[in-house]
Amino acid sequence: MASYKPKNILITGAAGFIASHVANRLVRNYPEYKIVVLDKLDYCSNTKNLLPSKLSPNFKFVKGDIESADLVNYLLITESIDTIMHFAAQTHVDNSFGNSFEFTKNNIYGTHVLLEACKVTGQIRRFIHVSTDEVYGETDEDAVVGNHEASQLLPTNPYSATKAGAEMLVMAYGRSYGLPVITTRGNNVYGPNQFPEKLIPKFILLAMRGKTLPIHGDGSNVRSYLYCEDVAEAFEVILHKGEVGRVYNIGTKKERRVIDVARDICKLFSMDPETSIEFVENRPFNDQRYFLDDQRLKNLGWSERTVWEDGLKKTIKWYTQNPDWWGDVTGALLPHPRMLMMPGSTHFDSEDGKETSYDWLDRWFTWSVMRETRYCLRIWKRTLGRSFITQCRYSKYNADPCV
Repeated sequence: MASYKPKNILITGAAGFIASHVANRLVRNYPEYKIVVLDKLDYCSNTKNLLPSKLSPNFKFVKGDIESADLVNYLLITESIDTIMHFAAQTHVDNSFGNSFEFTKNNIYGTHVLLEACKVTGQIRRFIHVSTDEVYGETDEDAVVGNHEASQLLPTNPYSATKAGAEMLVMAYGRSYGLPVITTRGNNVYGPNQFPEKLIPKFILLAMRGKTLPIHGDGSNVRSYLYCEDVAEAFEVILHKGEVGRVYNIGTKKERRVIDVARDICKLFSMDPETSIEFVENRPFNDQRYFLDDQRLKNLGWSERTVWEDGLKKTIKWYTQNPDWWGDVTGALLPHPRMLMMPGSTHFDSEDGKETSYDWLDRWFTWSVMRETRYCLRIWKRTLGRSFITQCRYSKYNADPCV
């Protein structure tokens, strides 16, 4: 199979964890590619994650939201984008139990905006959609064969449900409009730069502070963990060798119980697990196990390189050397954090970091929508009468605002 060669790649959510490692890798390994990264700098994004690429001539950072159709279309056209790697998403399961609407907006609507822009511009040669192993739902505890790419999707929480919904849109645009789509579903990822709402960086930072490590439920839940650089290499392989229309699992057969992860971290910090581990209330629903069959990706030439012990040591070393990377993360270290929609606080300077902000475009679009809304309300008011509008105004707590 011929290798695919992109020219101008748009990576969404690239100031986040996994996407920043992918972006930095592509900028470093392929100076002939132009890498444009788009990120709205949500609470779990940090432009410091992209510092290795900041001064590279083939790198450009754009602050903006994938939910802005005007911005996305503008970027695809002006940057001559031929390839999209779509990482941008709300991903923390705990948050999805608290405010699932944000997950629907970001994960489903944002993906839809990108797909429609691809259809309209007609210039995209690859659309790589990044999904999750959680769309498969729970794997049977005694299963010896993992979920393969054709397995049924049975999401069990609002986060995975929105990722499954986004996948359906991607598949539909591939079939209806011939969009050259590829989907990935990955196991858990760990390593440097990860926001500490996730298990491993949370445990590391708590251990650094001499605090107990909170475990949801009894800690028997099983997860598979891949080191971030191995995952970045997987995306490099899929970008160049992946087949259009295919789904690729990015996984590992090596599984660990959550309590064993906590014990391994305690050991590396010389902490007594008996006194350093605290069992807390479980999530509303917590899948017992995810297990993937990753043979299709291995057939492209990828394999896991980093063993758990080495990856964990490298991750701990990075966090101990960069304790303030994220600033004040006290809220993220709670057993059940609720961190939605906290704005990013670190930005490149436009002069030397090549940040391009299209906030003006979003403001213009918002102003236009507000203007049209006010116009429609004036027409509505004249047509239906002042009393009806007044009644609606004071009924904001009703399921139907006009009842």
